[in-house]
Amino acid sequence: MQETKSLVVALLVALSCMPNLFAADGQWVTTWGCAPQLTEPGNLPPAPLSNSTLRQFIRTSVGGKNLRVRFANIFGAEAVTIRAAHIALAAGRGSAGTGEINPATDTALTFHGAAEVIIPKGETVFSDAVDFDLPALADVAVSVCFGDISGTTITGHPGSRTTSFIVASNFVSAVSLPDAQRTPHWYLITGIEVQSDVAKTIVVLGDSITDGRGSTTDGNNRWPDILAQRLHTNTPTTNIGVVNVGIGGNAIFGGLGPAAVKRFDRDVLEQSGARWLILFEGVNDIGGARGERADMLATNLIAAYTEFAEKAHAKNLRVFGATITPFGGNGYYSVEHEAIRQQVNAWIRTNLICDGVIDFDAAVRDPADATKFKVAYHPGVNANDWLHLNPAGYKAMADAIDLNLFAQ
Repeated sequence: MQETKSLVVALLVALSCMPNLFAADGQWVTTWGCAPQLTEPGNLPPAPLSNSTLRQFIRTSVGGKNLRVRFANIFGAEAVTIRAAHIALAAGRGSAGTGEINPATDTALTFHGAAEVIIPKGETVFSDAVDFDLPALADVAVSVCFGDISGTTITGHPGSRTTSFIVASNFVSAVSLPDAQRTPHWYLITGIEVQSDVAKTIVVLGDSITDGRGSTTDGNNRWPDILAQRLHTNTPTTNIGVVNVGIGGNAIFGGLGPAAVKRFDRDVLEQSGARWLILFEGVNDIGGARGERADMLATNLIAAYTEFAEKAHAKNLRVFGATITPFGGNGYYSVEHEAIRQQVNAWIRTNLICDGVIDFDAAVRDPADATKFKVAYHPGVNANDWLHLNPAGYKAMADAIDLNLFAQ
């Protein structure tokens, strides 16, 4: 009898780790997502997640009437237990306030009919599809009460630029969490998907410039956020979402988080409903290049971009190469590094492997000094940070994208 019970439990866990391939009301489309990584020691939760509630806020892109939520334990050292999970629309100031939700929208998530689910280490689970009236560009709260969870090996996304709330015990339905500990990071949540007959999504592969360093915490003004807003207000592209899988410090061949060459299939090709890819990464490879490594870097980057494009085309994604923005004045700058950047950008502008070009370099560079972006786009916090842009710079990047690229 015990063996039979154990087999049933194992089967339920296995089913939770599998996406529902057949949506009743259209295909699954990712309306929001982030790239999972092992959380660095300095970005771990300020309070224990074990036996506590974690409320996290995200901004969707496309809307829908049915959704499911994706949780990942890819980098955890042991299984994670979710005891209860709810989703609700934000209220008041949401992530910028005390974690307020609209209680009329508070909805329990289930996992193959059960409130609780175990996420094995190295695995991802989806909640069951749930009826939920999700507007486009909505602020949503996902509240999770955990069982025991490791305090040092947690799958997360440090660069959330959004406040999350942690409070002991089960408060998944609390209207607000004024006494919670706060942290500007996401943990374990990696996606929200909606069912749609018409929607498709853009996946943006990038580093900290895409992840939004220099943008406003709780402001949702990274350049992919602004692109999502433009798409929604442009009638021909209203049903196009944006999924930001940028990782701060990431590189094509190394950097923080899994290197792009190692995470490409999971973070890009496996996104539900993906139709387009914006490829905007490589500056950290260039900035860190030294000596013999620098000699072949442009060639190696171009080879990686080509491989990415071929993989994406095989999955019926259209690919847009984005030029690398200037970094003159930053510690990354040298004459040699600038030459690599120019060589890579020249290839992006003229190659035939991509389906189009997004010229971020031209959108932000200083007409008086092409090695730098405009002074008006400097983030201001660190005088030497001529790598990341401020919200005005990110708006210039988003505004430079021709929305007609997404007509096919």
